[in-house]
Amino acid sequence: MNKYVNKLKKYACIEAINYIYPGITVGIGTGSTIKLFIEELKQVKHLIKGAVSSSKESTKQLIKNKIKVMDLNDISGLQLYIDSADEINKNKQMIKGGGGALTGEKIISSFSDSFICIVDENKIVKDLGKFFPVPVEVIPMSINYVCSQIKKLSGIPKIRKSFITDYGNLIIDVFNLNLENPLYIENKINSISGVVSVGLFIKRKADILLVGTKQGVKTYF
Repeated sequence: MNKYVNKLKKYACIEAINYIYPGITVGIGTGSTIKLFIEELKQVKHLIKGAVSSSKESTKQLIKNKIKVMDLNDISGLQLYIDSADEINKNKQMIKGGGGALTGEKIISSFSDSFICIVDENKIVKDLGKFFPVPVEVIPMSINYVCSQIKKLSGIPKIRKSFITDYGNLIIDVFNLNLENPLYIENKINSISGVVSVGLFIKRKADILLVGTKQGVKTYF
């Protein structure tokens, strides 16, 4: 099963390389699909100025593949951000943060001119939140307060055990949220004091979705 899923992921990764052009700076997400993408990116690393990484994990892999890593604060613009998703709908709205890198991912995607999301067909859903919780990165001292506020939204908060983010924070995985209006929920959670970032990518959804399927890659603009 894993080999089959990885094959579909790789289809999407190879298609994403077609969006790389000479002189571009590329934002890089995090996760198993992005590991495969970096393996493809190294084949054309001579074309790019460098990459901006969303996590320590991706930075290590970029360095391993001798791809130049750039600091977001040292560049004036970012043309392209490429990442995957825990689940995504055909409106290109998604849940991210299963790997805990949601804050870096949200910052870089928001800074980028274009966001391409690459997934296998198993990540496509009709309704967000039925299979994955919504991760929320939280400053440690606010954990109990944030949980109490999430409960007021009918969410069921569960603190992720033995996990610290790259920024020294905690993750609350929120189950049972009503995501019929996901932008409202994204804004509502973001407004809670102590919340650093929420793994709903609604306001900053993908511009292009590349889906690896048995029939090849399907593209949604």
